[in-house]
Amino acid sequence: MNESQTLVQVKGLKKYFPITQGIIFQREIGTIKAVDDVSFEIKKGETLGLVGESGCGKTTTGRTLIQLYRPTAGEVFFDGINLVQTQGKELRALRKHMQMIFQDPYASLNPRWTISRIITEPLRVHNIAQGKKSMDKVAELLELVQLNANYMNRFPHEFSGGQRQRVGIARALASMPKFIICDEPISALDVSIQAQIVNLLEDLQEQLGLTYLFIAHDLSMVRHICDRVAVMYLGVIVELAERDELYDNPLHPYTQALLSAVPIPDPRVTRARKRIILEGAPPSPENISAGCRFHPRCPNAKEGCESETPQWREVKPGHWVSCHDC
Repeated sequence: MNESQTLVQVKGLKKYFPITQGIIFQREIGTIKAVDDVSFEIKKGETLGLVGESGCGKTTTGRTLIQLYRPTAGEVFFDGINLVQTQGKELRALRKHMQMIFQDPYASLNPRWTISRIITEPLRVHNIAQGKKSMDKVAELLELVQLNANYMNRFPHEFSGGQRQRVGIARALASMPKFIICDEPISALDVSIQAQIVNLLEDLQEQLGLTYLFIAHDLSMVRHICDRVAVMYLGVIVELAERDELYDNPLHPYTQALLSAVPIPDPRVTRARKRIILEGAPPSPENISAGCRFHPRCPNAKEGCESETPQWREVKPGHWVSCHDC
């Protein structure tokens, strides 16, 4: 990959959360390995999808990437700058180029603030605009996300879920970022609204040259919007490939199981394909066994999977997988 085309580069990223006991004198009795040695790159102008079960570490990866959580170990390069080594004013100056659209539009907007105040907050923090200029910017952003500019003096409770998410998108765009993390931006919305939000994100990407990390559960929507897809399981990425390559030729057993659950609107194809049903549930990230993390549920597990950690390797150009049997 040409380094000049890489906007975000993640190397060996880890984020551990301590488990403590006691009220006054707390002591650490364990560690939750939410993200454990994750590496990937995102090119300028592309959308990288990050998929996996709930609790696998997708949101933690996104928040650690833009330093909302400070990583336990690893490096994160944004436009060639190592974010892990930056802090204070330097990090704040970089943060205006990295924004996040949150999952729940009902919880991510301050109910006591008007829409204009919500959207002008990034303008104020980053000294982009004040006074009338900031109000003009709010009107411009609301129109950009297809909302009436006259709505700026209303409160969040006066909007539907889809409209609130558009306000969240406008807030993310206020600081004119290069990179946006979309943390399951449609999962809390009605199905009828989801496609509108995804189409809006695609239009904005084309107009403004944005780069996305798109975290989601809906594999059909991921195939629609993403250029490449990374599959995450229990804190690690198990497969990464171009979108069509991953969907047409999944190699990791976990990826195969996920894709077998995607609905297909053709009953003949649905009857003919084999549904892979995984047994059990993912183990706690507190008690991670040695070897391959997927081996307790893997239908193809063999001797050595439970003791030897599989290597992260490129099996064909652009297609990476972590599996002994692939």
